[in-house]
Parts: sequence; C-alpha cells; structure tokens
Amino acid sequence: MINSRLMHILRKQILTEKTSPEGDEVRLLAFEVLRDATKGEIKQAAELLFGVKVKSVRTLNYQGKKRRSAHGIGARSDWKKAYLILEPGQQIDVNNQSVAKESI
Repeated sequence: MINSRLMHILRKQILTEKTSPEGDEVRLLAFEVLRDATKGEIKQAAELLFGVKVKSVRTLNYQGKKRRSAHGIGARSDWKKAYLILEPGQQIDVNNQSVAKESI
C-alpha cells in the first residue's frame, strides 16, 4: 500500500463518551475516514501513524443531511466513521498525538 494514501485515510479523531478514556487506558478510538477506505487500509494507517496493534475495525457510513437556506436546498457531504479496537496492552496518548499531528 502506498504510504501517502495511508497518511490521508484518517481525517480527524472523534471524541465521544463511548471513546473517552476510562482511567488512563484508551482502547476504543473513533475516526472520520475517507469514504472509499477499506477496513484493511484503516487498520494499516492506524498502525503506521500511531505505532500500535489494532485488533479490529468497525465502520459506519453516514448519509449527508439535507439542509435548507435562503439560497435553496443543499446537502452536507456523506462521510464514514471507523471504530478501532486496540490489542490488549496497547494504548495511544490521545493528547500528545493530536498536538504532534497539528504541529506538522
């Protein structure tokens, strides 16, 4: 797989109650990913970017909502969410990773 594609698959992290750390260990992570990314590509991208072992990947496809404005009817873009479950003993320091990614 081409590394440049893998670097762009994970678009942004989604923080919710479901993916919040319980204690110090974070094993469930959620990301907005490219719509055409496969589970295998998402797994490879996470392992490449964060240096952890991913146990499984679950994906959800969201339809963009219709929105009205003064200029007519429009729509938000469709998007895809991926839940990553890490292997036992693996964890990501979410705060340091987000700061490191922004500074690049």
